Order: sequence, then structure tokens, then C-alpha cells
Amino acid sequence: MQFRIGVVLAAAAALLTGCAAAPQRPIAFSPDAQNANAQKVGVIMTTLPKSDVYTPGAGCLLCMAAASMANSKLTTYSHSLPEEGLSKLKEDVGSLLRKRGIDAVVINEDIDVSKLPSAKTSGPDFAKKDFTSLRAKYSVDHLVVIDIQQVGFERPYSAYIPTSEPMGVVTGLGYEVNLATNAYEWYSPVGIRIASDGKWDEPPSFPGLTNAYFQALEKGKDQFLAPFKG
Repeated sequence: MQFRIGVVLAAAAALLTGCAAAPQRPIAFSPDAQNANAQKVGVIMTTLPKSDVYTPGAGCLLCMAAASMANSKLTTYSHSLPEEGLSKLKEDVGSLLRKRGIDAVVINEDIDVSKLPSAKTSGPDFAKKDFTSLRAKYSVDHLVVIDIQQVGFERPYSAYIPTSEPMGVVTGLGYEVNLATNAYEWYSPVGIRIASDGKWDEPPSFPGLTNAYFQALEKGKDQFLAPFKG
């Protein structure tokens, strides 16, 4: 009986593993597709998050409450920090594309990717959401999306216990979708984490972490823009 239960559990685990979606591989940016047939590229951003403190690993409600209390002063301080230059990334990308001879237009509104329908075509290097309707909406053939997901500080936890000191953080994704095929033409995860170069726990102005924060901002912007500089 125990043997049968073990076989069933192993089969279920294998099934779940097989069904799990493989992570999207990075794809290097190439201007060739955009230059072909004078195609137009739109550049858009998701809504920029406010600077905050992130505590991954503090998963249960009590864990989250404990982490929130332990980092309350840093959280309050993080909300006062400017997000220098991040909101202009799409304009910077558009300018760099035009310098490379690509017909690029910056789209003023933000995009909420979660509200797009699921894609009908699946497979490696295809977007999970269906972007194709945006071809007519924005009159573009390709869409570059700058999706910044975290700005501020990150302090990992294991339940109630912090596993490292806070770090300045900028994370997100940059990608380009061919709106005729819904395939990715560029895909680049961005994950910048920088530790304080001195003592971090110095409220109310947290000078060491503030320096790490601004370093993370600069490195994050550079990483988003690097593929377009040639």
C-alpha cells in the first residue's frame, strides 16, 4: 500500500513538474527586424511603483506583520525618496532607437499587461499575454515594454527572521513584442541589488542605504538602456 501511494505521489510530482512553465530565456536586442520594411516601434512603460521596502520570504500574515514592524522606519523613509530618471526611461529608449535609424514613437499612457487576454499561441519565445490588438491601437508594428517591478529596498526573510541586511533594489523586465506574431524579439530581466557600504541602520536618513539606493537606480537605468546603445 505504501509503495502504491509512493508511486502515485511520484507520478503527480512528475506531472506537475512537466506542466510548470519554463522561464523565458533572455533574448538579445537586434535592430534588424525593426529596420525591415520601415516598421514602426512603440515604446511604453507599466505604471512605475512607488519606492518601498520589500521583504521576500516573510510569507505568512504574522511574518509579514513582524517584518513590517521591524522595518517601519526604513519604510517611511523609502516613501520620501525620488525615483530619479526612471519615469523617463521610455523617452530615453525612444531617443536611442531613433539614433539607430528606427522609426520609434513613445506612447504616453501606461500599460497594464495583466488586463490583456491570454495568448492563443504558446511556445518558446512567445508572450503569455496577447499583445496583437495593440498593433492597431497604437499604429505600431513592434512594442518595447519597460516593466519596473520593484524600487526601493529589499530585505529577504525566512519566515520571521531577516536573512540579510537591506539593500537598494531595482528589478523588472524589458522586452519587445512583434505585434504581428506575439513573439518576443528582445527579453531582458533586470535585477539590481546593492548593499550599504557602511552601517545601514542609521535612521532617520539612512545615509549608507540612501547611497546604495541611488547606485541601484543608476545601474538599473543603465541596464535597461544598454541594449539600445549599440
